[in-house]
Amino acid sequence: MPSDLQLKIMNGVHRALLAVTGGRIGKTVMGMPSLELTTIGRKSGQPRSVMLTAPILEEDRIVVVASRGGDPTHPAWFLNLRDNPEVEVAVQNGPRTPMIARVATEAERADLWPQVVATYKGYGDYQTKTTREIPLVLLTPR
Repeated sequence: MPSDLQLKIMNGVHRALLAVTGGRIGKTVMGMPSLELTTIGRKSGQPRSVMLTAPILEEDRIVVVASRGGDPTHPAWFLNLRDNPEVEVAVQNGPRTPMIARVATEAERADLWPQVVATYKGYGDYQTKTTREIPLVLLTPR
């Protein structure tokens, strides 16, 4: 699994590519739209941003996956939004939009998981690497 430092470096490189190329590189990753998710740190109270992919991007809903590459622990951004669901999302280097985050219910996850894995099979591989059920997070406009 990537270390926290490696994840921070990858996020920085992604942001830099978007900025330097005016969004021409980095709008999609592995065939999925990229987005920047900003949460409020559960310990610091400060804004925290992370680059993610959206295997499902609909007009009124975005689905993101709290996989952390199959790591046994949840990503920090997931813990942050679980404590404070008011987030901001910038899709494909676009404007920030206020959104509400919530974890998919068991029934929603059962319905969405096959779509997520069909979009990027790596998510299925990540699930086999961990004993925790990888959460799906639904982002909807505030």
